[in-house]
Amino acid sequence: MAGELFKSKFVPGKPGSGNLFDEELMPNDRPVVCLGIEFPNDEARREYFTEKLREFLSDPEFRKIEGFPIGEDEDILALSDPPYYCACPNPWIGDFIRQWESEKPQKNDLFHYVREPFAADVSEGKNDPIYNAHSYHTKVPHKAIMRYILHYTSPGDIVFDGFCGTGMTGVAAQMCGDINAVRELGYRVDERTGNIFDPNAEDPNKPFSKIGTRKAILNDLSPAATFIAYNYNTPVDIAEFKQEAKRILAEVEKECGWMYETQHVDANGKPVLDSDGKPIIGKINCVIWGDVFVCPNCMNEVVFWEAAIDSEAGKVKDEFSCSHCKTMLTKRNMERAWITKFDTVIGQNIKQAKQVPALISYGVNNHKFEKKPDINDLQLINKIESLSIPYDVPCMRMLDGQETRRNDPYGITHVHHFYTKRNLYTLSKFKNAINGSRYFRPLQYQFDSLVIRQSKLTRFLISYYFHGGGGWIGTPLSGTLYIPSFSIEVQPFETWKNRIAKTLIRMKSSNDGITISTEDAGQVNKLHSCSVDYIFIDPPFGSNLNYSELSFLCESWLKNRTNNITEAIESKTQGKNSETYRKLMTVCFSKTYTILKPGRWITVEFSNTSAGIWNGIQTALADAGFIVANVSALDKKQMSFKAVNTPTAVKQDLVISAYKPNGGFEERFITEAGTEEGVWDFIRTHLKYLPVAKIKDGKLVTISERDPRILFDQLVAYYVRKGYNVPISSSAFQEGLAQRFDPRDGMYFLHDQALEYERKKSQAGTLEQGSLFVSDEASAIAWLRQLLKNKPQTFQDINPLFMRELSGWNKYEQTLELAMLLDQNFLCYDGKGALPSQIHAY
Repeated sequence: MAGELFKSKFVPGKPGSGNLFDEELMPNDRPVVCLGIEFPNDEARREYFTEKLREFLSDPEFRKIEGFPIGEDEDILALSDPPYYCACPNPWIGDFIRQWESEKPQKNDLFHYVREPFAADVSEGKNDPIYNAHSYHTKVPHKAIMRYILHYTSPGDIVFDGFCGTGMTGVAAQMCGDINAVRELGYRVDERTGNIFDPNAEDPNKPFSKIGTRKAILNDLSPAATFIAYNYNTPVDIAEFKQEAKRILAEVEKECGWMYETQHVDANGKPVLDSDGKPIIGKINCVIWGDVFVCPNCMNEVVFWEAAIDSEAGKVKDEFSCSHCKTMLTKRNMERAWITKFDTVIGQNIKQAKQVPALISYGVNNHKFEKKPDINDLQLINKIESLSIPYDVPCMRMLDGQETRRNDPYGITHVHHFYTKRNLYTLSKFKNAINGSRYFRPLQYQFDSLVIRQSKLTRFLISYYFHGGGGWIGTPLSGTLYIPSFSIEVQPFETWKNRIAKTLIRMKSSNDGITISTEDAGQVNKLHSCSVDYIFIDPPFGSNLNYSELSFLCESWLKNRTNNITEAIESKTQGKNSETYRKLMTVCFSKTYTILKPGRWITVEFSNTSAGIWNGIQTALADAGFIVANVSALDKKQMSFKAVNTPTAVKQDLVISAYKPNGGFEERFITEAGTEEGVWDFIRTHLKYLPVAKIKDGKLVTISERDPRILFDQLVAYYVRKGYNVPISSSAFQEGLAQRFDPRDGMYFLHDQALEYERKKSQAGTLEQGSLFVSDEASAIAWLRQLLKNKPQTFQDINPLFMRELSGWNKYEQTLELAMLLDQNFLCYDGKGALPSQIHAY
């Protein structure tokens, strides 16, 4: 029977792809129990709790909760699936916590829970079916999160993610109960006991965790994010969903299919006829649209596609001639051509930068062809432009912001301007058909992928088109709302058909293990003190991404938008600088500190190259009450477009492990604070939470957190936060440290830790001496000199290492950015010109 308890809950997908989804039907008429209430079926459960949520929405005080999204009651209710998911603050989180806690085996957590920080660097790629099932601005691979959850928690423990994005933490929490998924991480699992072993551990026969799902509370400020998270983590009746998705496709194609028809032509552009002498009609797959400019010499229009494309080189020419007067031109020295037209959606004339269709890709009998748009194609476009769309269309003015208003100069000012009239009509028809379906939520989730893919943001990849090597229909440029000079109008029918399989990549587990809320992470009203066992968060970092702006298109279709007043970012438009960002993050961390149980851990994934933002995050953590124990790396393997093309972007993210002091120490501190014994009690307790050894590339490396200067810095920060004077000087601290604890290689250990360190050192060989202690500009330059003396390195290589060294930076010293230090003190080789002798020698 024990083996049965730990069977995989998922049906395997393709070999090597992991266990993805359930292929069995899920009866809709079986009784269900939710929060102690029995219902005849799941629909009855949904109706009951939807009415309860409606009552909450009618309360003006409920709507005053920080981060309450911008949306009407009926739109919020339509998206929500209470009590598991609310597209607003979730009133039932506390009820779930009480239920989950009651299901745990009774034990004294203070004495049973002991964990070192997860000190190993993690490398997990994004090329996974689950990760790729739905796009988002940024997310952490669920397999990476699984490693942290397995390390810090036991089955049934409650995990919280306040910036959940697409819900990968929820996916990871559920997949900790899947034997095959755990084995894919390289761990060994005993099916009889459920014990998990790490073959790379010092003792590979000592279990470090157990198979079993964890509970997850997911929250995000963005309704788009929580809606995706809900669908990732909620099962669906596969057979019925497929049938409904195909029915809707047929309905939409019946009404809108004619808009994507084109005459089949031969190589000379002449119509190809069938055996009856009638023109053969093909189905448009996509249309490439290109900018139109005005020649400054002859004032004639220049079609950018015709003038600037170098088909042999597979790129856009830097210089090209005007087709009318032969003047040599560049894109920069021309003005755009403009058109004025009547916008039937908002009922007024508008002026927009002109784009024209340049190339049509279409299919006939499963064969692909291309053609230059002919008179029939242009007439079809004009006919569609004159139509009034009979369905609801999102036509809001774009949100005030850097990305949302970046296209204003070109007349792209409203949501519907991001689509051709043809795609706008078809998408609105899809949305109308979805709204009346019993599978509204998974269908809307699938529709979300069309919102961006079918927009003008979709890029044309020129080199792939002419030279092959990949698909030439590119995704939108991540992190922006940039409309390229050559955009692609993708026909939505095939996208809808292809997305069905990805929509079904989701968890099978019962909803009972996940609850999702949409509100400010600094509030989460129904989360109370000491109620969660572990926290994993991937929060926004500074000005990297403006989430509310990037989600605006999707949320406009959802009719439920982010309330960005408390959005923790840097934004000139929102009037938020780095100090505002730090304060907002402190509020969020203070909430997570309150809800975390004493002695438990928080993992913060960090993705920013700014030393100032890095220090701001660490300061916010300390101000909230957390104590940082370790900083390691997370390598996502595949970089984004920005990471590949931006010299200052990095492939590795940093991961902070911090803990909340346990209740026993906090109680003792009240009486010990003014004495020296309080100092050593703090250090003794803190050393227990630090890793004993760090292995990198098979070598033992220095643990900076055990350096006496950083230990004293942690002590001072803790005392200041508690409002006490530090009862010991720095020099006395150094002497007392040497008297009470075991020094090893410039680090300090508890006695039993020192013995363990010596054992691991003897196994690993010599210690790879870390570095100079970085505390100010001079020591930072010396550290860089030492690092670069061994070999030349790129900014992407140096930055993660540099950021980890900043833990000891003097608080009164202005934080300096790595790019500035490198530029002012070292030589940079950009690949141009003669190779410097230093690099040549290396």
